[in-house]
Order: sequence, then C-alpha cells, then structure tokens
Amino acid sequence: MIKQNQKYLNFIHVILDALIVCLSFGLAYFVRFETIFSYSYSRRFFPTVLANETFFQALMIKSNYAKALLYLVPLYLIIYFACQLYSPKRFRNQQFELTNLLKANIIGIIGFILLIYMTEPKYFSRLMLFFFFLFNVILDFLFRNIVRYILRKTRQLGKNQKHVIVIGFSVAAAAYIDRIRENPQWGYTLHGIFDDNVDDDFEYRGSHWIGKISDLPKYLETHNLDEVAITLNIKEYAKLEGLVKICEKSGVHTKFVPDYYNFISSKPYTEDLNGLPVINIRNVPLTNTFNKTTKRIIDIIGSIVAILLFSPVMIVTAILVKKSSPGPIIFKQTRVGLGNREFSMYKFRSMGVQDPSKEKAGWTTSNDPRVTPVGKVIRRTSIDELPQLFNVLKGDMSLVGPRPERPQFVKKFQEEIPRYMIKHQVRPGMTGWAQINGYRGDTSIKGRIEHDLYYIENWSLGLDIKILFLTIFKGFVNKNAY
Repeated sequence: MIKQNQKYLNFIHVILDALIVCLSFGLAYFVRFETIFSYSYSRRFFPTVLANETFFQALMIKSNYAKALLYLVPLYLIIYFACQLYSPKRFRNQQFELTNLLKANIIGIIGFILLIYMTEPKYFSRLMLFFFFLFNVILDFLFRNIVRYILRKTRQLGKNQKHVIVIGFSVAAAAYIDRIRENPQWGYTLHGIFDDNVDDDFEYRGSHWIGKISDLPKYLETHNLDEVAITLNIKEYAKLEGLVKICEKSGVHTKFVPDYYNFISSKPYTEDLNGLPVINIRNVPLTNTFNKTTKRIIDIIGSIVAILLFSPVMIVTAILVKKSSPGPIIFKQTRVGLGNREFSMYKFRSMGVQDPSKEKAGWTTSNDPRVTPVGKVIRRTSIDELPQLFNVLKGDMSLVGPRPERPQFVKKFQEEIPRYMIKHQVRPGMTGWAQINGYRGDTSIKGRIEHDLYYIENWSLGLDIKILFLTIFKGFVNKNAY
C-alpha cells in the first residue's frame, strides 16, 4: 500500500514540478521583458524602434523562448531524479532537500545555457535566466515544504502509515523503537516484537512481545506488513540468514539494524572488494586527497586574510600584554595534532610567567589568580587565540576542526574515553562543532568528543562555513573561558 501511495505521490510531484518550471520561466520572462528591465533589452536588440521588422523580431523572440521549454522541462525532471528529489520524504530533512534542489538547479541552468547557446544565443537574455533560476528554486522549495507539511500532518493523524515489526530485542532494537516513538511524523505503526529471550508480558515503549521467532512465518502469512526490521542481538547473528530468507519469501521489505551501531561510524561506507562487501568502521572524508587539499587551500587563504584583518587588534593586544606583566607576549604550549604529532600552539600570554610543572597541572579555574586583568578580557573574548592563525598558516592547525589537547590529557582521555584518538585523524582547529555547541573550556569531555566525531564523519565545506559563521555569534565570547 505504501509503495502504491509513493508511486502516485511521485507522479503528482513530477507533474507539479514541470508546471513550476513553466511558471518560473513565464515569471522570469515577464519580469525581464514586461517591466523596467525591458528597456535595456529593447535598446540592445531594436536600435531602430520604428523599423517595420520590430514586431516580427519580437514574435520570433517569444517563439524561441516558448520552444526552449520543450528542452528545459524534461532536462530539469531528469536532473531532479538524479539528485534524489523524488525519494521518500519520511526521513529527509529540509536541509537535505534544499541542498539537492540548489544542486539540481545549478546543474540544470548550466546545462540549459550550453544547450540553448549552441542554437540561438542571440535571443536569450542572461538576466532572464538568472530570474528563472531564482524563481524556480524559491517556488519549488515552497512547494516541497507544503507537501512535507501535509504528509507529516496526515501521518500524525494515523493515515498513510507504514506497518512494521521488530525481530529480536537488543540495544539496536531499543534505539530503533526510540526513534520511531520520537518521530510520529514518519508515520510508522509498530505492531510488536518477535524474540526468543523475553517473557510473554515483555513491553518496551508501547511495543509488546508478539511471539517467538519460530512463529514469524505464520504471522507474515496472515498480516499485511510494509517492513520488517531485523534487530537481533549480536550474539544471535547465526539466525540472520534464515530470517532474511523467511522475510523475503513473504515478499515483505526487510531491513537490518546492526547491534554494533554504537561503536562504528554513524555513516559507515562499504567497498566492493571484487564482489565482497567490506564495511569500513569509520568514514573520514578528510582522508580523501581532494578534500584534504581543498581544505588546506582554504585554510591558507583564510588565515592570510584573517591575519591582515585582525592585525590592528593583535598589535594593540601585544602592547597591552607586554605592559600588563613581565614576560613574553606570545605563550607557546605543546598540543597534540594530526597523526598524534606534537606541535607548539601560539596564544597571547594571559597569565603571569609560571613554573612549567605548575602550568601542566590542570585547566584554568574561575577567578584563577594566575590570570592578569588584561588576560581575563582577551580570554573571555577569544582574542588570546588569534596568534593561532599563524599555526594555521604553518599547517599545524586548521581554521575549523577539533580543538587540540595537551599531551598529558591526551594520555588520560585515551584510556578513559572510547574513540578519543579518532580526533587526531584530522588537523585540529581554532574553532569547531563542539565549541559552537557550547562545549568549550570546563565542560563535558564526552560531549565534546561526540561533537568532534560528528564533525569528522560528516565533514563538508558547507559545514566548515556554517561553523565559521556561527563562531562569530557563539564562539568569540565564552562564559567558560576563565
């Protein structure tokens, strides 16, 4: 039933997308040629306004624009399919849809320009194509959000539900049920749990025990299900092959939720080793040469621009630090970076000069007597971190990444916190995902590591830009910086 509904929804979606392309094209044409923008165009193409051929030229232009839709509509629909814009919306968020919509429209407009300008370049306005791109993205995004809203409301009312059962109760099963209960807009009706190792009255968050796994074939014959989620305990994986055969024999769609999701990447990726699927435990996009090179180029350019931009602030700070107490202006501290290599991280000195052994003792605390009056201000506003721009330029650090830690704490956390050392697979950063989410200074180390791992596994240039942008509003002034 769900598959049939999805088929009808996709058909309607395609028709409406085609109409939106036509509407956007028509609006762009109107704005370009029927409003104030039309004057420059008529001057360009019709210098002799009173010439007899003007009327016929106008007709020919309109005809060429109308013909262009014959190429434009199918081109865009094909690109939309390729960009997964017709995949089910149950688990797709707005950001995913907007990103793919922008990607599809950029590819579409470039392809359309190449196609049209190889035929009749004279009769197509670049400004009109810009308006078309703008209108199409806005209208299609609004339309998709309306569809998303209607579908979610429909599912919350108990309609268009996806009927599922869970086979095997485990940590993975609990996590699967948790997510279904917390997201009623997904439209899942969970009928219950099959398991051999629980009592008859077992229940978890409203999901009751249905029967033993041996009862499954009969249940599948007498119930019309959309999906089966196999969530066996890792110790029971010997049953997996037989269960898959039973489920597929009944024709029901089958999913496997591994019981080891809590210690592998949230986005594991597989490799095809000559027909053998190999699951990589962790996906680190920045191990890719292209991604690594792109990020390094941006770091170099960004650090140079930032050094020039903040040079007046750094000069004034250097003078104030020098006058505040005896000692060097720049404080160097050993930190652990990419590949577990140690490097000297630069800061403006915010404390009086102290014995190195005492400095290694721990973090700065609230009202720490070692911090100078100038130091309190530059620590609170993160001005003390600005010399790290030179670390970025040298290649020790990146503009964005997990914050580096001191060697003694790395050894401590390595033993206490699982997956801690994964953060050293990328360059440490001046700011990061953890910092803009409040994990800075004297805060939860585990929470910080969870955010660092999210960044490492989900890295993209877009995420870096988002973090840099949010740092302006959330990262500079910090209540935990003592």
